[in-house]
Amino acid sequence: MTSPAPAQSPAKFVFDTVFDGDAVITTPRPKRLYTAEEVEAVRQRAFAEGEGSVVAAAETEQARALAAIAEAARDGLAALAHAAHEHRSASARLALTAATKIAGAALERFPEAPATAAIEALAREIETAPRLVARVAPEGSERIAAALERAAQSIGFTGQIVVDPDPALPPAAFGFDWGDGRAAFDPDAAIARVTEALETALAAEGLHAESLPIPSREG
Repeated sequence: MTSPAPAQSPAKFVFDTVFDGDAVITTPRPKRLYTAEEVEAVRQRAFAEGEGSVVAAAETEQARALAAIAEAARDGLAALAHAAHEHRSASARLALTAATKIAGAALERFPEAPATAAIEALAREIETAPRLVARVAPEGSERIAAALERAAQSIGFTGQIVVDPDPALPPAAFGFDWGDGRAAFDPDAAIARVTEALETALAAEGLHAESLPIPSREG
């Protein structure tokens, strides 16, 4: 009688072999041993990747810092432009105030000056007029009449000059009427017009004046 063959232990299933029809796909096993050159190559690659990450992060932070600096610079330049505009405005108003004071003092001392200057400027217009009526302020009217006579003689005006005191006119103001034309001057109205023109110009300028110079890093 023949003895039965001893039973064999079943083979363990290894998960690195896959059957796909007639093909056998073998999963590559991870390498357990590396040479010194391979270890150095892996180290250098990991170092380069880490360094690249650090550089990228630094560049990002640098870009953010530059953007913040640019924004702060824009705000600073806007504030400087506003301060410069206010300084120009204050300087212009101060100059106008000083000019008004000087002009007022000059007219108070020489109230006949505007009228005589007007006579000389109007020489061509009034040369054939038979008469010129001059309205002036009552204060100093005689002085102004004498000055007008002298100015008329200097330009060859042979017509009659009639000085008519007008209480409604301020000192140094006048109004001329020679039939074919008229001329007038009022220092208070002139100052008001100059002041209005200045304020209009300052308002139009606003913050659109010439940009502030930015110093160069050279020198």
